[in-house]
Amino acid sequence: MHLKRFSDAQPYEAPNHWDVVGLRLQGFEDGGPTNQWVGLSQFLPGAGAGPDSTPFEKVYVVLEGEMTVIIDGQETVLGKYDSCTIAPGEVRKIENRSNHTCTMLVVIPYPPKA
Repeated sequence: MHLKRFSDAQPYEAPNHWDVVGLRLQGFEDGGPTNQWVGLSQFLPGAGAGPDSTPFEKVYVVLEGEMTVIIDGQETVLGKYDSCTIAPGEVRKIENRSNHTCTMLVVIPYPPKA
């Protein structure tokens, strides 16, 4: 077992994100997961990311608040404990349109090794 306390989670900056604090809960460390990493993102009101895409899928799980996910002009609001998978190459934009902080768990595979 690889244990990491929340108090030891380190912040990271995600490209093309604004008004968000990301904490790496697991990944990119000795003894950690070998297939994916897990982040906790805290989006302030008005915060968001994109539009952009990645060459690998990612999973979002809303833990608190709500997040609007926009793909191909279609908007979907995720609430507490709702989740979605963003497919590889799928262009998405996400926005916290509420007046509350949105806390979201993010699971992303490691980039391919060069």
